[in-house]
Amino acid sequence: MTKKEKTIRGIGLSFDFIREIIKDPKIIESIPDNTNIDFIEKDFTKIEKVKPGKTKYFKVKSVFEKVSN
Repeated sequence: MTKKEKTIRGIGLSFDFIREIIKDPKIIESIPDNTNIDFIEKDFTKIEKVKPGKTKYFKVKSVFEKVSN
């Protein structure tokens, strides 16, 4: 995947995420201020590689699923 394709995909996922937040505002309430959000592939199985900290990871399926605190 080229850098341009990754950028376009990221923008699309961001808008999809905003739509999910509009449907369920509790999602955003669980994310502290000043948190980085990153989207991981739906088939990402090695969740132990996700680093704890200020970044919150969301697995992208047909809906967004929070995978770290």
